[in-house]
Amino acid sequence: MEVSGKIIAILPIQGGTSKSGNEWKKQDYILETHDQYPKKICFNLWGEKIDQYAIQSGEEVTVSFDIESREFNGKWYTNINGWKVDRAGAAQTMPAAGYTPDNFATGAVPTAPDFGPVNPIDDLPF
Repeated sequence: MEVSGKIIAILPIQGGTSKSGNEWKKQDYILETHDQYPKKICFNLWGEKIDQYAIQSGEEVTVSFDIESREFNGKWYTNINGWKVDRAGAAQTMPAAGYTPDNFATGAVPTAPDFGPVNPIDDLPF
């Protein structure tokens, strides 16, 4: 599943040692959606994903996550575990054909290629 929005809060890192002696850490983030009626969603990242994504407050992100519920002493607890974070605008689009980095940045428009005379019956240039 995915949800997009703005990071409005980052909670402190929590950590410890499991029963098997392995170190663990997790961090919770609060994301506010851009729906007509915005929702706040608390999701978490575990282990190396905290450093890998280095989420900052105020960032626009799309989070891919799994939802998991478990029972403990007759109560149910639900976690939203993020496994991928995409930043808004991170996927840069390629410039159109004929543009170079120089004329793309300045807004200069390249000339259209000349395909020769066009047959009025068949207006395809090839």
